[in-house]
Amino acid sequence: MDKIEITSMSSRGQVVIPLDIREQLGLREGEKFVIVGEDDTVILKKIAMPSFDNFDKLIEKTQKFAKEKNLAEEKVKRAIQRARK
Repeated sequence: MDKIEITSMSSRGQVVIPLDIREQLGLREGEKFVIVGEDDTVILKKIAMPSFDNFDKLIEKTQKFAKEKNLAEEKVKRAIQRARK
């Protein structure tokens, strides 16, 4: 933990994250957080979008697996329909 700052909560429940902390963590307006609270502890965890950097590789692996297992498109569709019931 590099920095410790003190802040307060407004009458509307709003808490300001100090500028130094926002800059350090690269937080921008509109960021989404998960909030966990227990006893006297509140934790904010930034929600990050998943990376799609390796998405093409994942698709290739999935297609290769389907071919190796001889999964025809129709079989997959039927399996999905059964699972949805």
